[in-house]
Amino acid sequence: MRKIIDIQKKLLPDLLQVLETRYDILHRIHLEGTVGRRTLAASLNMTERVLRSELELLRAQGLLDTATSGMTLSASGRQLVEEMEPIVKELFGLSDLEEEVRRAFGLKRVIVVPGDSDESDHVKLELGRAGGRVLRDSLSSGDVVAVMGGSTMAHMARHFSIPSQMKENWFVPARGGLGESVDYQANTIASELAKRAGARYRMLHVPDHLSEEAYQTIMQEPNVGEVVDMIRSARIVVHGIGDAVTMARRRKLTEETRDELVKDGALAEAFGYYFDRQGKVVHRMATVGLRLEDIEAAEHVIGIAGGASKGEAIAAVMRFGHDDVLVTDEAAAREALRHI
Repeated sequence: MRKIIDIQKKLLPDLLQVLETRYDILHRIHLEGTVGRRTLAASLNMTERVLRSELELLRAQGLLDTATSGMTLSASGRQLVEEMEPIVKELFGLSDLEEEVRRAFGLKRVIVVPGDSDESDHVKLELGRAGGRVLRDSLSSGDVVAVMGGSTMAHMARHFSIPSQMKENWFVPARGGLGESVDYQANTIASELAKRAGARYRMLHVPDHLSEEAYQTIMQEPNVGEVVDMIRSARIVVHGIGDAVTMARRRKLTEETRDELVKDGALAEAFGYYFDRQGKVVHRMATVGLRLEDIEAAEHVIGIAGGASKGEAIAAVMRFGHDDVLVTDEAAAREALRHI
């Protein structure tokens, strides 16, 4: 495929430009679900006149459906977008970047989407969609899946789809709540994924950050203990990655603890643990949910995070060495490689 693309770039550069433009149109509609022409033109930075002619051609090919609410992809359109993704990655050079990151951190698989999710919400949507596909491909009957919270996880849940229902599967929150927006809570994300998979779910109605005394007390509750046992048996873990100081503030850690994190060189946070540049755990909390030994025992650990600002944090967590798959964006991948 690479050789064919290289030949096309030399002999038919205009053809590749047209292909890229039409893919961008289909891909953006795919991300939005339903979108009007004016909104689409603005998001693609195209004039409505140019976009109109492209849409007419795509509609004539049976790739688009139109209604009063806007445009959506037909089944053929959705299939074409998925089939084109490997070609587009070759065009953008993302296949080489994926392999470079995979080798650098010893991962089984890396998926890189174009762009920088720090600068574009559309890239974050694509990040979630790519994460949803990885999770779908990892599932087998009877699995327990533990998921973390966060905005990227929420996008993944919204874009998750599966061809057949998995009634024997369970989705559970990996940790307690942070007291933030309900949409970004692990409980909400676990229930959304379960509904889309036709599976079952359990919720964990406890705060993420607990004093040692509160932790010991709450773990004696039978209902909590039952859910925690299920969480700790998860075969698949899906998590985000954050900047250490930012997450310490969100978790409402004391100023003294935050100063200690900085002093100890904490750069990243994932599943409630704080990591330094070398991937070493420098701080952990008494928390209900997954422990490091549960992460190590899981068969599939999927990290999903993007944005150039998280590149160093991603590198730190990947050095921890227990992730199998990383789903990220181009900006974060290049930044992570700078910190090897």
